[in-house]
Amino acid sequence: MKPNELRKMTAAELAAKKGELTQELFNLKFQLHTGRLENTAKLKDIRQGIARINTILTESKA
Repeated sequence: MKPNELRKMTAAELAAKKGELTQELFNLKFQLHTGRLENTAKLKDIRQGIARINTILTESKA
């Protein structure tokens, strides 16, 4: 997601999205370690998405 789209979301929506991404990251890591993950670039995208959400949540608190 783009940062502008994330900034339009409420804190509760951002927290829910972060939970979804965290669960997806867990699943991808599990697939990676079992040898079933084909697109390893997806791991980086998910981590960056979580970082973007954390940054926007921090910005909104300030």
